[in-house]
Amino acid sequence: MTADHGGELSDSLKTFGAVLKALREESGLTQEEFAARVQYSPAYVAKIEQGKRFPPGDLPGRAEEVLGPVAVKVLGAAARSLTRRAGLASWFLQWAGIEEEAISLYAYECRAVPGLLQPEGYARAVFERQLPPWTDEQIGHKVTARLERQALLAERPNTAFTFIIEQAVLERRVGGGSVTKAVIDHLLNVGRRTNVEIQVMPLQQEDHCGVDGQLYLAETPGHKWFGYTEGHRSSTLITDPGEVSVLHQRYGKLRSQALDCRATVNLLEQMRGAL
Repeated sequence: MTADHGGELSDSLKTFGAVLKALREESGLTQEEFAARVQYSPAYVAKIEQGKRFPPGDLPGRAEEVLGPVAVKVLGAAARSLTRRAGLASWFLQWAGIEEEAISLYAYECRAVPGLLQPEGYARAVFERQLPPWTDEQIGHKVTARLERQALLAERPNTAFTFIIEQAVLERRVGGGSVTKAVIDHLLNVGRRTNVEIQVMPLQQEDHCGVDGQLYLAETPGHKWFGYTEGHRSSTLITDPGEVSVLHQRYGKLRSQALDCRATVNLLEQMRGAL
């Protein structure tokens, strides 16, 4: 996804993280021990405590046996305060947490290369073209945050990552020819992973059902599905099963309309040769 609000740490998220850390330490637990008992990864717990991830809604419930009823009341109050103050950054951070624990992740992009697949040069080119403009320091922070997220592809080898990217996104050549070459090389390299499938939607496709824009879907370890969409300075986490089903239907159709993985590799190699 192109918006990356993970670097915009809100005071409320930092406060929640500090509360969770204090309660965990009061119980004499390390992050690893606490993570195992609430059935989240240690990296995910660490990011919640650092204020880099929106806490999942079931965290207080999972933590009750671990931290005790009084501590969970404190944690629940902090969580309710977060919900009242949730905004654009919070929505993305909540999705980022779902993304981080997902056992299946589907993405369709018609605007830019998905954030999980952006090499550094492309990510920097995207951020440098934002309006209002960002400072060099802000751009550096956002690029770092985006590249850190990409570790998911290697850290979660049992998660099925599927990406559909419009050919027009690559033909646009954001950042210039050298950046586009790096993007194509990166897509070809990442696409060799056994847990990653990359498909390109060709420029000409009369039976295209993605006209409503990009979409993301994620399956949690508990086999619950969520959807996520973005617009200009806005984003939506989709939890209603009926609405998520609609996105599933559309994504399934998009997969059938896009080039298969082998044809995608052939097209990417042709495009790279033409640069």
